[in-house]
Amino acid sequence: MIMAAAVAEGYDVVWLLLLFAAAGVFHHAGIKIPYFAFFAHDSGIRTTEPPKNMLVAMTLAAVACVVLGTFPAQTVYALLPWEHSYQPYDVTHVLTQLQLLFFSALAFVWLNLKNMYPPELPSTNLDADWFYRKLAPAVVKRVASTTYGAYVSVENSVILSVKRMVQNSYDAEAGEPKGYFAKLWPTETMVVWVAILLVVYLLFYYLH
Repeated sequence: MIMAAAVAEGYDVVWLLLLFAAAGVFHHAGIKIPYFAFFAHDSGIRTTEPPKNMLVAMTLAAVACVVLGTFPAQTVYALLPWEHSYQPYDVTHVLTQLQLLFFSALAFVWLNLKNMYPPELPSTNLDADWFYRKLAPAVVKRVASTTYGAYVSVENSVILSVKRMVQNSYDAEAGEPKGYFAKLWPTETMVVWVAILLVVYLLFYYLH
């Protein structure tokens, strides 16, 4: 429908680009991939029958493709918000698509016989899932490891500082704390300090 609309509106260059794109997609996805998957050399991969849920999903998808392609007017066209006059199975469209498929298959056969396909290279094709499957876990692991290491280092430093402060403020030989503020104060001394702090607080309050 898009290619027919491009021709009807006079976009010949767009139609030609879409034609080459359609031929390339069929050549790559419709012929090349299935051929090399089933008829190339044995790579040693042994697969098993997929589970029942995958078989049901593939069956529903195949039935939907057949129904949508066989009865487009009753399925796809009925959902469009505008009027349409596209007939997919007239002589022009059928011949055009058959020529497209035939010459795509011919190009594949010719390139394969001439050994013009690039040699196979054992490699890994990176996709968008690499970011959350490889990169994100590596970054999160590195950041978590660095953060935890810094936390442990700070914690150990604080604990060591507290221990040193306790050791420096306690006289082991005398069995009592060292320094005036580390010793136990009597109650009257504490009352005096509380009164002093209260006076200081009142002075700051009235001066403010």
